[in-house]
Amino acid sequence: MAMEWDRLLNPGRLCRPDFEEKPGRPAYLQDYDRILFSEPFRRLAQKTQVHPLHCHDHVHHRMIHSMETSSVGRSLGIQVGQKLVERGSLTEGQQHVMAGVVQAACLVHDIGNPPFGHSGEDSIGEWFARQFASGTGLAAAVPVKVRPEFEAFEGNAQGFRIVARLEMGQREGGMRLSYATLGAFSKYPCTAEAKALSSGNYVGLKKFGVFQSERDLFAEAATALGLPSDGTGAAQVWRRHPLAFLVEAADDICYRILDIEDAATVGDLDSDLVAGILEDITGKANHPGDAAMPLRDRVGMLRAMAIGAAIESAVEAFMANYDAIMMGEFSDGLMEVSTKADAFAKLKEISNARIFTARRKTELEISGRQVLHGLLDHFVGLYEDLKACGWDVEALKARHGYWAKLIRAVDLDLRGVTDEYTALHSLGDFVSGMTDRYAVKVRDMVEGRISQG
Repeated sequence: MAMEWDRLLNPGRLCRPDFEEKPGRPAYLQDYDRILFSEPFRRLAQKTQVHPLHCHDHVHHRMIHSMETSSVGRSLGIQVGQKLVERGSLTEGQQHVMAGVVQAACLVHDIGNPPFGHSGEDSIGEWFARQFASGTGLAAAVPVKVRPEFEAFEGNAQGFRIVARLEMGQREGGMRLSYATLGAFSKYPCTAEAKALSSGNYVGLKKFGVFQSERDLFAEAATALGLPSDGTGAAQVWRRHPLAFLVEAADDICYRILDIEDAATVGDLDSDLVAGILEDITGKANHPGDAAMPLRDRVGMLRAMAIGAAIESAVEAFMANYDAIMMGEFSDGLMEVSTKADAFAKLKEISNARIFTARRKTELEISGRQVLHGLLDHFVGLYEDLKACGWDVEALKARHGYWAKLIRAVDLDLRGVTDEYTALHSLGDFVSGMTDRYAVKVRDMVEGRISQG
């Protein structure tokens, strides 16, 4: 049975399904504002997109990337929505809801990313895997079935945890975003355990997007949205919300196109090469006066044109695969099946060969790994002593003066830590929530590198 837009655009809120929208303040707009003004979103301004700890003011960080992605997502949403209104699949006015939901989901899509970009995810997962391999300490008591949550640390699942539990954590449902925004946000609607138990190569199973600790919260949203699923219990895997494909496309468009512009800015790619690549995406002949334009201006103009052309191709791909998407049977990325597929494949090839392997980026990724491992090695001792104190934070502070000072120095929140599983998630929350520079600062503090100047 096909999914239905009246349910897919559900404005009800997580843990508050009876939420009523106010005139002039639709749920998606409130979602956008809650995300924009949240502390985790603010921290994205100091988190790596591609180039860690770069001093160039025009290089993208996670916040700028998220805001640009939300702009592209809004365009995708309104254009797809208008086409669906014209064919009678949406009622007039719902195209604006669709655009707003995609925009909000795009804004929050990277909120769970740790310091130092994707290499930070790998470093955190590597550290946890080492703990489980040792068979000692807190890790030894964590059930085997949930260990993949830590061993393959996943920013998407951490993002859902932030918005559904941690931010505004004094109330059930966290930020209480609308069901529609949560569905559009969730590219991988399954737990790590369900992914491991499932067969097939459905696109929503490429990674996992929900920790076991938030599974019931996601199930509430999926049920409210009418998302179909396969399997039951621990093996249950939901199908993607159709708008998740637009969020993914917006992300692909922004990071593929803007990564190469950044590479030209920092000197990893020649600007003439970048201009040529962008011309391939636009598919338009150069204007006679373009050649006389300063190269930097020309690259900027071509970047804008390439984004516009990519948006158009993504909209066409969504509509061409509409029936399969609504049945939960489409299992690809929109850009991979679009008219710009070859151009985007070329972008990916160049990024892998020239950008992600650049010397400065590689050197800083190595440094970032050492910073994160040093922090995790140090703070895990605090959680081990917390266990020895019966998970009583006040007893820990009374017994260990150093930990009391450290908790105060970094404002470590230990509420909800009641066993080894919640302890390791709390440790992951703390370290992954750091900005690049704050991670370095805390590492320097605990290793006695504080400057006296």
